[in-house]
Formats: sequence, structure tokens, C-alpha cells
Amino acid sequence: MGGSAIIGRREYPIITDHRRLAPGRLLLATHNPGKVREIRALVEPFGIEPVSAGELGLPEPAETGTTFIANATLKALASATAANLPALADDSGLCVDALDGAPGVVSADWAGSPRDFYRAMSRVWREVQAAGPDAPTTARFVCALVLAWPDGHTQAYEGVCEGSLVWPPRGILGFGYDPMFVGAGIEQTFGEIDPDLKHRISHRADAWAKLAADAL
Repeated sequence: MGGSAIIGRREYPIITDHRRLAPGRLLLATHNPGKVREIRALVEPFGIEPVSAGELGLPEPAETGTTFIANATLKALASATAANLPALADDSGLCVDALDGAPGVVSADWAGSPRDFYRAMSRVWREVQAAGPDAPTTARFVCALVLAWPDGHTQAYEGVCEGSLVWPPRGILGFGYDPMFVGAGIEQTFGEIDPDLKHRISHRADAWAKLAADAL
């Protein structure tokens, strides 16, 4: 990846050499319960013992990056250095073609504070409609996974799930924008499909498959 990331008052190099993740404790650098559930299901079959940043009471760093990989790198390095453990961070979001890729890296911010994803979904659909009668409803979920070690080493993997938007939202499973997103080749939204199916076809699953092939 190259470059560096600033964590606190220290600058950490983003190293490009390859490293394998050993079985044992892995810090999940997220406070999002939905992401914790999905990542836990992915890592546990590999003998990895996940613990989340939320469980350890670690602070959430400001997500100042302009890409999914940049934000995931910031979060992974912050957690790895704070807990002195290897850390895995996820940064993901919904990219809508009619909105020139928005909300993208600010997907969570569209949900406001406190986060209300029905309000965020309503805003997405309202803006797609405002783009005109011929505006496409195509969209994709993008996920960046970054592994970081306390010495500053990082490895990044990005996954994508293509699909389209529907309105009104359907289903109570999943989290975030899932109830308005239908993956390519299926008819149900991510809020309706069985979680096991989502774990096989989602953007996070795509990124994890690349990570697992490379780092496990």
C-alpha cells in the first residue's frame, strides 16, 4: 500500500511485505454489533479467537480517510497499537450509481446521530428519485478489510457485491442498508435472506475470501 498513517502523535508506515495471521486472539476493530456478528462468523472456523474493540472499551478513531481502505487502515492500526494485538478492521458502505457513488465512505454518517438507518435509506431513495425518471437503481456494497499488527504492518483486501435498490425496504435481518439492497442474481433483499447465504455472497464475504486465501 505504501505511505503512512498517523495514530495519536506517532506515524506508522504502511508496509507492503506479506504476513500470515496465526491462530489465536484477533481484535475486531469495530463497535458495530452487526459487523462483529458477521466477522466473528467468518474468522472462528480458522481457529481465531475474536474480541471486539467495543468489548475492550477502546475508543473509536476519527475516520478521516477518503477511501474505504484508508479508513479501515486507521481503525486497524489504532486498535492494534492500543491493545498490542493483531487487529482486523472493516470499512464498508453503499455506493449508488445515480448518486455518483454516494453515500460511499460516509454511509454511516447518513444515518445521523443517533444512527437511524431507515432515515438514511429514505434519503438515498429520495435522492435517487430526484435524479430523474431514468436514474438507475444499480448499486454495490463495498468492503475493505485491513489486518494490522502492533509494529505497524498492514495488509488490505477489498470486496464488492453488485446489486440494485428497492423501495420500500424489506426484511428485518442484517443491518444498515440491507433492507433496501437486492444482490445480483437473487430476489430477496439482504434484510430478508438467510444470514448464512449473506455470509457467502456479500461484499464482506468477498473481501474475506481474498484475505483468507492470502493471509491464513
